[in-house]
Amino acid sequence: MSVMPDHWIRKQALENDMISPFVEKLNGKGVISYGLSSYGYDARIADDFKIFTNIDNALVDPKQFNETGFVTRKTNECIIPPNSFVLSHTVEYFKIPRDVLVICLGKSTYARCGLIVNVTPLEPDWEGHVTLEISNTTPLPAKVYANEGVCQFIFLKADSLCEISYGDRQGKYMRQRGVTLPRMEQKE
Repeated sequence: MSVMPDHWIRKQALENDMISPFVEKLNGKGVISYGLSSYGYDARIADDFKIFTNIDNALVDPKQFNETGFVTRKTNECIIPPNSFVLSHTVEYFKIPRDVLVICLGKSTYARCGLIVNVTPLEPDWEGHVTLEISNTTPLPAKVYANEGVCQFIFLKADSLCEISYGDRQGKYMRQRGVTLPRMEQKE
């Protein structure tokens, strides 16, 4: 398995629509950087936020998720309450090739402020907007800026194809758009 370089990422984005919209070079003038880097792609966070709040004393249960635990905002700057989190999504829409696995890491600018970005790996043949969870680990409110960099995706190319891809099994988060809350597959 190899980490893929900028020229491979560019080719996949432009010829196979792997990342859309695609920013061909790292943009960091006056913003938290985003775009193509040496061995990855720094994605932007959209302006749609679901801010976790306990105003209704909701229980967080991934099997029976109740949306009342969130306040929804569309804004250019989102304040994350202390010791809380927000859900958002990438501006970019991804289409992952069948022989690639993608790992996401948070930007150091936010990490140095106590903000952690969590994303599960993007599996082979998966596509959609990536739902992002940003945790504020500090006892202070923290700000996140929409349409600026929030995380970096690293593309790992496999030595051989998997037998069954995410697309083959039509995973529950396939082709998601916007913020996607936890889903449970129905029992048969």
